[in-house]
Amino acid sequence: MTIQVNIAKAKATLSELVALAESGEEVVLARAGKPVVTLKLVADVDPSSHRRIGAFADTGLTEEEARLFLGPDPAFDQDKPELY
Repeated sequence: MTIQVNIAKAKATLSELVALAESGEEVVLARAGKPVVTLKLVADVDPSSHRRIGAFADTGLTEEEARLFLGPDPAFDQDKPELY
């Protein structure tokens, strides 16, 4: 199925449109109702390998436990050295 979205709406919903393209949908961006570009999945990229923002949100891990998987970030954790 082809989904056509105007560019203004695409700016506000880009993440959702990319997810649709990753799932196999054809996503066409249009200007004034005329197709301009198509979002297309790169053939050699495995979308399941991408880390999502908030990947630990639904795991039930505490913030401290999740940080063990991510490792220290000196710029962000400078006031929390006790976590590491």
